Amino acid sequence: MLPPQAGKFQDREDLIQYVRDFGASQGYVVTIKKSRKDRRVILGCDRGGVYRNRRKIDESKRKRKANSRLINCPFEAIGKREDDSWVLTIRNGEHNHEALKDMSEHPYSRRFTEEESTPRHLYNLKAKIRQGTLSEKSFKTWRPDRSALVNTSSAPSGRSLMQSNQLLKVPNFIGGKFVDSQGCSIIDVVNPATQETVSHVPLTTYEEFKAAVTSAKQAFPSWKNTPITTRQRILFKLQDLIRRDIDKLAMNITLEQGKTLKGAESDVLRGIEVVKHACGMATLQMGEFVPNASYGIDTYSIREPLGVCAGICPFNFPSMFSLWMFPVAVTCGNTFVLKPCEKNPGVSMILAALTKEAGLPDGVLNIVHGTHDIVNYLCDDDDIKAVSLVGSSTAGMHIHAKAVARGKRVQFNIGGKNHAIIMPNASMDATLNAVVMAGFGAAGQRSMALNTVVFVGNSITWECELVERAKSLKVNVGTDPSADVGPVITKEVKDWICRLVQSSVESGARLLLDGRNVMVRGYENGHFIGPTILCDVTTNMECFKEEIFGPVLLCMQAASLEEAITIINRNRSGNGASIFTTSGIAARRFQNEVEAGLVGINVPVPVPVPLSSFNGSKASFGSDLNISGKAGVQFYTRMKAVAQQWKDLPSLESSLAVHPSYETNRLSRGVSSSLPSTSERDSPSRRVSGTTNSESESDSPSESPSRGGPLSLPSTSEAALPTQGASSMTQIAYNDLSSQGLSLVMPATSERDLSGVDMSLAIPRATERDMPKQGFTLTSS
Repeated sequence: MLPPQAGKFQDREDLIQYVRDFGASQGYVVTIKKSRKDRRVILGCDRGGVYRNRRKIDESKRKRKANSRLINCPFEAIGKREDDSWVLTIRNGEHNHEALKDMSEHPYSRRFTEEESTPRHLYNLKAKIRQGTLSEKSFKTWRPDRSALVNTSSAPSGRSLMQSNQLLKVPNFIGGKFVDSQGCSIIDVVNPATQETVSHVPLTTYEEFKAAVTSAKQAFPSWKNTPITTRQRILFKLQDLIRRDIDKLAMNITLEQGKTLKGAESDVLRGIEVVKHACGMATLQMGEFVPNASYGIDTYSIREPLGVCAGICPFNFPSMFSLWMFPVAVTCGNTFVLKPCEKNPGVSMILAALTKEAGLPDGVLNIVHGTHDIVNYLCDDDDIKAVSLVGSSTAGMHIHAKAVARGKRVQFNIGGKNHAIIMPNASMDATLNAVVMAGFGAAGQRSMALNTVVFVGNSITWECELVERAKSLKVNVGTDPSADVGPVITKEVKDWICRLVQSSVESGARLLLDGRNVMVRGYENGHFIGPTILCDVTTNMECFKEEIFGPVLLCMQAASLEEAITIINRNRSGNGASIFTTSGIAARRFQNEVEAGLVGINVPVPVPVPLSSFNGSKASFGSDLNISGKAGVQFYTRMKAVAQQWKDLPSLESSLAVHPSYETNRLSRGVSSSLPSTSERDSPSRRVSGTTNSESESDSPSESPSRGGPLSLPSTSEAALPTQGASSMTQIAYNDLSSQGLSLVMPATSERDLSGVDMSLAIPRATERDMPKQGFTLTSS
C-alpha cells in the first residue's frame, strides 16, 4: 500500500483510526504492535496471525517457509505525543505481501461480528462502543467493505459481476476514502439489456455532501501550491492506469449503460485524450509579460485556480464526460466535486480508485451521488466557484439560472440536435456509410448523433440504399462483440422515442424503416430499438424540433443549398452540422452561413480533439467558455495582473520628484519643480523651471504652480533644509541640465541649508534673466 501521509492529530484514537482506514482502503489490516497509552503507539500490518502467537512462541526458533503468513511485515507507523497533539511518522511504508482483495479473507474478519469476541491483542473496538467512547459509525467502517473498489488491477467479467451473491452498494468518495452513504433513499442501477439490478446507489445526504465540499475546500490551499510538474506526473500516471484497466471500464459501461463493448472502449479512449491534453497544463497555463511598461515597472498576468469546482455528468458517456471535467480542473490547481449520473455511477468510482492509486492527494477529487437535491446543493453552495454540465435542455437551463444567480461560473452543453446536408454530387458509398454510423451508433444516445439529413434534390435514389445499410446493423446486447446497436438506457426513454416516431407518422412522415418492435433472443425484456428511418419530415413536426436521443434518422428534402441551410438554421439547437459534397464552393458557403458551433465537411460527427474546444451554438450551449481546449483551461482559472517595480526609491526628504505622468503634464505648461527625468533631459525646449519644497509637493501635488504667477519658496522650506553648503548633484547631471537651459533657482539662504540633501538646487544667477520671458518670476521669502 502507499504509506499514509504523516501529520498531526488531536488525540491518539484519531491517529489510529486514520492509519487503519487508510490500510483497509487498500487491502491491509493495521493493528497495534506496541503502545504506551500516554506517550507513544506503534502500528504494524497484520498479515493474518503474525502477532497472535508472538508472546507464546519464540519466533527466532520457528522454522518458517517463504511467503508464510507468519513472516512479519516491515510496515511500521509511529504515533508520538508532542505537546497537546499526536504526530504520525512512517518508519517503513513497504509491505512484503499482496493486498487482500476482500477484507473478509483475513483470519480476524470474525471480529466484525457480534457473536465472536475480539482478540485481546487487537484494539478493542467493541469494548469502546460498549463504553460509549466510540461511535457505531466508526465501528462499521471496519466491516468488510464490499462497495469500495480496493483492487483495481483485476478486471472481473460481466458474468462474475452479475452472479455476485451480494449486490454492490455504491459508496461516496470523500476525502480520499470510499464512504458508505447513510441516505435512506436508494436507486437501483439496472442493466438495460437484461433488466437485472447491477448495484444500489444510496442518495447522498446533505451532511455527506457538505463533507465532500469541505474536504475539497481544505485540500485546495496545498493542492494549489503543488508544483505544476507534480500535478502533471499524477495525470501521466492516471493515463497509464486507465489504459491498464480499459477492459474493466468498458465492461462496467456496457453492464450499466448498455453500450456495445466497442462503443464503451471508444468512450474510455476519448476520455484518455483529455487526460493527455491536461498533462500539458504547464504550457496551457502560461501567462503574459510586458517588460518596462512604465518607468522601471514591469507588468505580467498569471492564471490562478478558482477553488472548489463541480461537474454534473449525463448517462450516455460516463467515462468521457467525467474525464472531460475533473482532470483539466485539478491539473489547473482546483479541487473537484463530481456528481455522476445515478443510472451508471460505476465508472466514476473506478476512476476514483485509479486517481488514488496515481497519487492524487485526499480531498482533491470527491464524488457524491443523487438526483435533483444534490444538483441544487451544488448550485447553492457558496464554496463551489464553478459548475460544468452536460445534459438535457431542461436541466441545463435550470442549473444555469440557479448557479449564475449565486455568482458561479457555469458552462453547459445541452440540446444535441445535429444536421447534415447531402449534395447531389456527394459520393454515395462514403456518404451513406458515414450517415448510418453517425445516426445509429451508440443507439443514437449521444449529443453529436446525426439525427437529421437534408437531401438537396431528389432523395429517392438514396433511400433504398440507405435502408439496406441500416438493416445490416446488428441489434444485440452490448457484451456481444458483433453488436452494432445496443439498448437505450431506460423504458421511459424507449417510450419517448416510440411516441415521437408515432407522432411523426400521424403528421404525414413516411416510415421507411421501423425498429420499434425489434426483439433480441434471450433478452426479450431489454429496451431495444432498432434503426428507424422517417422520410418527408417537415420543420413543423415535433420530431424535428425535439432531441430524439435514439436510433432514429429523419430525412428531409430541399431544392437548393440555400434552402437546406435555411432549414438547419431554423432549428433552435445548433450543436453540429455537416455537408457531404465534392464542391469546394458549396462547402465554403455552408461553412460561412450555417449556424452551428461544430461544422463538418464530409465528416458526419465533427467532434474536435481535446486540443480544440467543444463548441455548441444557440440553444445547445450556455456561458462564454467551452469545454476542453484552451477555453476549458480558461474556464477553470482566473487572470491576475501584476505590476512590479524594483528600482531604489529615494527618501521623502531627498526627492522632489513627482509622478512621471503629472510631471509631464506640468512640463507641457512650461513649469518644472524637480530634477529632470530622462524624458525632461531629452526635451531642450523645456527652458523654465520652478522650485517647491518636498513637503508641499508630496502632499499636495494638485497645488503645484500652474497659474503663471510668482513661485515663492516659503520659509518652512528653509527650516526644513537644516544643513549648509553640501551638494550631491553630480557634475554630469549638472552639465546636462545647463546644456539644456534648465534651471532650478534657489536663494542663497536656502542653498546654505542643503548640506544633507542628495541634490543641489543651486543654479547660476545668469539664468534668472531668462525667467521673465516665460511670464513669471521666482522669489524667496
